[in-house]
Amino acid sequence: MDHVVVRQAEPDELPAVAELRWRWLVENDSAAPADVERDAFVRHFVAWAEQNAASHRCMVLVNGTGVIGMAWLAVVRRVPTPHALDRASGDLQCVYVVPEARDAGLGGRLITETLAQAERLGLERVTVHSSRRAVPAYARQGFENSRRLLQAHVARTTPYP
Repeated sequence: MDHVVVRQAEPDELPAVAELRWRWLVENDSAAPADVERDAFVRHFVAWAEQNAASHRCMVLVNGTGVIGMAWLAVVRRVPTPHALDRASGDLQCVYVVPEARDAGLGGRLITETLAQAERLGLERVTVHSSRRAVPAYARQGFENSRRLLQAHVARTTPYP
């Protein structure tokens, strides 16, 4: 993969990023999502990304043909302490590289640049919820298992506001 750039997504690239998200779901579920039509999803996704730009930063892999990968850094403000009045952490989300560009180190470059952005933002830490297949890629980038990071699965019965 020659001449691939990793950078923050431009607003006009958000429809292509939405298409990657759709493609990821099709790839992992082996069928097109039935809940919403593709065009409606793309419009909703773009509007969501624009509305949440302050808290969700999108990084993209771009080559001569367009956007071939994405990663989202969700920034969460943390409760102040007397030692740190302004705190935040991050969550790495939706890391995806198109299948034809995989196994060339591009996912690693995407993770590296997203972590560099987290460092520039002064985030205390970055977490990720990974598939089993991707765990080694995250481990190569410095992610470790933590005995202190726990999660609870909470069923949501009404739409989030």
